[in-house]
Amino acid sequence: MSFLNFLISGISLGSIYAIIALGYTMVYGIAKMLNFAHGDVIMVGAYICFFAVSSYGLPPVVGVVAAMAVCTVLGIVVERLAYKPLRQAPSLAVLITAIGVSYFLQNGAQLLWTSSPKVFPNIFAQKGADGAMKSSFTLFDGQLNISYVAVVAIIACVVIMAGLTLFTGYTKMGKAMRACSEDKGAAQLMGINVDGTISLTFAIGSGLAAVAGVLLCAAYPNLVPTTGSMPGIKAFTAAVFGGIGSIPGALLGGLLLGVIQIFTQAYISMELADAVVFGVLIVVLLVRPAGLLGKQIREKV
Repeated sequence: MSFLNFLISGISLGSIYAIIALGYTMVYGIAKMLNFAHGDVIMVGAYICFFAVSSYGLPPVVGVVAAMAVCTVLGIVVERLAYKPLRQAPSLAVLITAIGVSYFLQNGAQLLWTSSPKVFPNIFAQKGADGAMKSSFTLFDGQLNISYVAVVAIIACVVIMAGLTLFTGYTKMGKAMRACSEDKGAAQLMGINVDGTISLTFAIGSGLAAVAGVLLCAAYPNLVPTTGSMPGIKAFTAAVFGGIGSIPGALLGGLLLGVIQIFTQAYISMELADAVVFGVLIVVLLVRPAGLLGKQIREKV
């Protein structure tokens, strides 16, 4: 049953990566920019939920909603102040700005909340038959151990992916996002508010980053100002792996990345897990430069 335990852990971690990757893939698909500050929005969401639950004693659901609200506003503010003035700037200028915003959020978190590690509360724990709070349950006479956060992460990923697919396919704003993704100039000529659509994309991606931050810290409870850095990079890797700009690609890339990482840690080496993950990405991009579900786009000269 250890194989199944590792598989469920990998799918759970991959679900969190997929939710984070959605922020990268949506922003790139519409604004054609890489928001490397996205990983630090994850950290901000985790801190907001931590203080809401631990310091103010609010229910976990309220803590998650508060984290989503703060991160949504943060995403809009960052887009308006840092990225909107660079709409026509070279991609390198936007990339450097994104890195600067990332360091600004990390250092701001250190000033506000210090750099000392905080233990994230187990907000998904359930009361067992003996009255004690338990973080997992067992099946098959205790051979299969599944954590509650793994179940919540997988369900949340499926619901979010289905919701986004329906939103982009059947709503007016979703169709506007797809139009901006195809051609922002033509979309503006057709009466679509391109700036508002890009802001909405940042808002949705940042709100989802808050959910991912809560799930990540619930599974791995150590919370510091740099918590979102490595998961953000891995989620970006997942987005590229699946085909950046593709919502199904973010899901596929995230799940594969999580499973590869957990199985490498279990059967090969803890230290080599990251090397194997990025090595697989390199091999995939050599075979399919656009990613597994990405489309090759030929530029007209």
